[in-house]
Amino acid sequence: MPAFEHLVVLLYSTFNKMKNVSRRGFVERLGVGLGASILLPSFTAYPQRGALPYATKKLQVAVCGLGRYANLVREGLAASQYCQLAGIVTGSPTKASQWKAEYHIPEKNIYSYQTFDTILANKSIDLVYITLPNGLHKEYTLRAAKAGKHVIVEKPMALTEQDCQEMIAACQRAGVQLAVGYRLHYEPHHIELKRLGQEKVFGQVRLIEASLGYRLADIDPKDWHLNKALAGGGPLMNLGVYCVQSSRYVLGEEPVAVTAQFGPVTLPHLFTEVEESITWQLYFPSGAVCTSTATSTCNIDRFFASADSGSFELSPGLSYGPFRGKSSQGAFNFPVINQQAAQLDGIAYYLLANKPLPAHISGEEGRKDLRVLEGIYTAAKSGQKVSLR
Repeated sequence: MPAFEHLVVLLYSTFNKMKNVSRRGFVERLGVGLGASILLPSFTAYPQRGALPYATKKLQVAVCGLGRYANLVREGLAASQYCQLAGIVTGSPTKASQWKAEYHIPEKNIYSYQTFDTILANKSIDLVYITLPNGLHKEYTLRAAKAGKHVIVEKPMALTEQDCQEMIAACQRAGVQLAVGYRLHYEPHHIELKRLGQEKVFGQVRLIEASLGYRLADIDPKDWHLNKALAGGGPLMNLGVYCVQSSRYVLGEEPVAVTAQFGPVTLPHLFTEVEESITWQLYFPSGAVCTSTATSTCNIDRFFASADSGSFELSPGLSYGPFRGKSSQGAFNFPVINQQAAQLDGIAYYLLANKPLPAHISGEEGRKDLRVLEGIYTAAKSGQKVSLR
C-alpha cells in the first residue's frame, strides 16, 4: 500500500532532524496537541493552515442519505476548514424539513431519491457524500458521477469488487474524482500504527490481531444491516473492513491468501440472511499473519501487533474511539480529533487544488478491500484456503 501522503513523509523527515524534540512534542508543536479537530489535518494530509491559495474557498457538499452516520458527517462538515454542508438527499420529508431549518439549507439544494438526478443542473453543489446502506453505494455513485459531481462513498465501497471497478470507471469517464471514507487514515493513533509497522520500528511485524464487534441482540429486526440486499453481508461487511484495512496499512502489503470460519448463530431470529460472526486469517508475503473477528454477538474493539523486538496496540482500536494505546516504547499520547473533519479536509485539499486524490483514499483502495472481503466469504463457505493473488 502506498504512503498516506508525501507531506507526511516530509513532516516526519523534519521531525527526525529535530534531535531534542520527542515525537509527542513534534505533534504538539504542529498544534494538534491543542485538541482542536480542525488543526490535525495540517499534520496528516496537507500543508499547514493558511498555506493554501484558496483558503477562503470551500467545497460545497451534499449529503446523500440522512441515517445515523450522516449526523457524524454533518458534525465533520461543521468543523471542516475546506468543506461546507450545502445540500441533502433524503427519502424522508421530515428529515428534509429538520435539516433545512436547522442548517439553513436552500430549498433548491434539497433532493429526494427520485429527483436526485436533477442535481446535474445545480452548480452550487461540488461533491456528493454517500452515506446510504452498502447496497445503494454503487447506484448513487454512478448517478452522482453522471451529474458531474465528485463523490465520497462510505465503507465498504460496494458489495463486490466488480461493482467497485464499475464505479471507478464511471467516475473516470465523467471526469470526477471518487474517494472512500477512510477516516482512520487521518487519525493520529492509526498514523502511528502505520509508521511503527511500515518503518519496522520493532522489526518485522509477525502477528496482528484486529477485531471489531458490537452485540446486536436488541437491534430492530428490520434494520438494514440484517438485510443482505442492502448490507451485502453481516459484520464482515460493516465492521470487518476496518480489520482488513488496518492489517494492510500497518504491514504495507497485500494479503496473498485467506482462511475463514463462520461463527455460531446465537440470535437466529435476527440473523436469517447474513452472518452473525466470522473469523478469518490473512496471510501476507512477509510471512505475517493477521487473525480477525467481526461479530454481532459481543463487544470487541482491539488492534494488537507483535514484531521481532516489540509490540504495539490500541483498545479501543478500530471504532470511533477515543483510542487508547501503547507500544513497547510507552503509552501513546495523541489528541482526540474530529475524524470526519480531518478526512473531509484531507480530501478537499486535493479537489480544491484540482489534483488527483492519493491512492490510499481513492476508489482503487476500496476495490482492494472488496477483493479481500469477497475472498474471506469464499474461504468461509468452502472451508478451504483461498488465494488472493
